[in-house]
Amino acid sequence: MSELEGKKDQLKGNVKETVGNATGDKEVEKEGKKDKLVGKAKEFVDDTGKKANDAIDDISKKFGK
Repeated sequence: MSELEGKKDQLKGNVKETVGNATGDKEVEKEGKKDKLVGKAKEFVDDTGKKANDAIDDISKKFGK
């Protein structure tokens, strides 16, 4: 996963939600909200993974490995 993937899902969700609002299509609006949440979750997981890797690197450096 990547941050770009998460941003793409959020953008897609924003478009769907806006179209759903404009047309009164609650199903499309709901899909948009779901896509936005999926995108935010992907970003969170990516960020958490990066932080974990950074922490592991820091520990490895402290112990000379």
